[in-house]
Amino acid sequence: MTDDTECKSLWQLLWEHDPNGLIVVDADMYIKLANPAFCQLFQVEADAVVEQPISTILDNVEDFKNVWQTGKVLRDRFYEHPDRQLYVSQILFPIEEESVVVCIAIDVSHDIERRRELKRLKQETVRQVNEVVDNQMKAVQEIAGLLGETTAETKISLLKIIQAIEQEGV
Repeated sequence: MTDDTECKSLWQLLWEHDPNGLIVVDADMYIKLANPAFCQLFQVEADAVVEQPISTILDNVEDFKNVWQTGKVLRDRFYEHPDRQLYVSQILFPIEEESVVVCIAIDVSHDIERRRELKRLKQETVRQVNEVVDNQMKAVQEIAGLLGETTAETKISLLKIIQAIEQEGV
């Protein structure tokens, strides 16, 4: 096997086994290649999407057009695909000599769901803490009210005793 053949074989293995979705789109926004991970993420068959417009899979293709027009790399483009319960971070870059735009789609669904769950837990914790504080304030107010009543009763009794003593002394 020659070095060139080995390189092609290695690149083919990388393409097939990369856990990130990889897709190649031409200037007309038609899919030229899609790796197995991309097909799995977007629940499509490679044979069914190759030579189809990228818009048949992705709702927003503006980033692809932007990369094609500017020749610049776009990183960290986050997209939600609610119909597939999928969140992806995309990196798009041109390969000008091949007249294509490549997209690497990284599944971040687990991270997004984890953040949402953490946010929900924080909100629930804040709600519970507020409830405990409210209950404690009610208890303190009740105790203060009872102490106030007792203090007032004690003061009245002591004033009566003082008056009685003063009247006796006169």
